[in-house]
Amino acid sequence: MATAAELPDWSRDVELIAPHLLWSEALSVLRESVWRGVVPAAEAERVRVRLSTLPITAQAPSDLRDRAWSVAVRLGWAKTYDAEYVALAEIEETRLLTLDARLQRGAARLVTVIGPTEVG
Repeated sequence: MATAAELPDWSRDVELIAPHLLWSEALSVLRESVWRGVVPAAEAERVRVRLSTLPITAQAPSDLRDRAWSVAVRLGWAKTYDAEYVALAEIEETRLLTLDARLQRGAARLVTVIGPTEVG
């Protein structure tokens, strides 16, 4: 997980937004990684503390949940977690930035999806 100091140069030239869910999901993945022994506890604590410094603005459009439900239905997804990111990209009429290959494949049917090396 990148911290603000570790983000690539392009991040200074774009506005990064995400649903509020991002921080809960990030903490959950981080905690599970420690629990499974994949990430050392000290490193996880460093990332957890730095998570709040990421230059990402939380967005909560009033229709986000309804749109996430619709996205999940359209893509045949059982859950709406990933659909919130796609729905936010739809609402804001912007690109979706992700490293998640599964999310990239599904979301590309509805929005433009890019990886960190494609920003610009």
